[in-house]
Amino acid sequence: MTTLMNGIAENWTVWFVTIVLVVAAVIDGKILKVPNWLTFPFIMMGWVHWTLQGGFGTDGLLYSLLGTFVGMMLLLVLRNVGGMGAGDVKLLAGVGAWLGAVVTLYAFAATAIVGGIMAAVMIWRSGEWEKHFAMAHKILHEWKTVRKPKALAAIARERKPTMYLLPYGIPMAIGSIFYFAIAGMLV
Repeated sequence: MTTLMNGIAENWTVWFVTIVLVVAAVIDGKILKVPNWLTFPFIMMGWVHWTLQGGFGTDGLLYSLLGTFVGMMLLLVLRNVGGMGAGDVKLLAGVGAWLGAVVTLYAFAATAIVGGIMAAVMIWRSGEWEKHFAMAHKILHEWKTVRKPKALAAIARERKPTMYLLPYGIPMAIGSIFYFAIAGMLV
């Protein structure tokens, strides 16, 4: 028990991020949205933390800003074409603000794997894999032929009511926490 308590004390930032990810996943699972009241303070607190951690110098703040930028950019393209909510983008940016660019890249990779598995299971359970395969093919064709992100986002909004939606906060929490655990960041 003391090992766990020492791990929490030494890695409190990772535990804090873990708690925020779990809260975001629960909310996203219920309302299909990660709210601004959670993501904006999460990001800004990361900037403040690393600014203070760096002794009011710019090194800590730059570390946090780079992590925020990386987290945001990893999902922003999907968000701009209607494949992801803005709350998911801001949530990963918050992970970057707290844990930096490298950890955010690994957490993103784990998230993508978990999200892919969850999506495959959802499609398999629906029994409509042909429909989803055709939809994926159509979406890829649209990405190749429709060159305007706003137009792609409008098409995605029209299609949204006919699709199974995966609240991405859930695989983000599962994948990130899994990565934190196997990387030894929780103890």
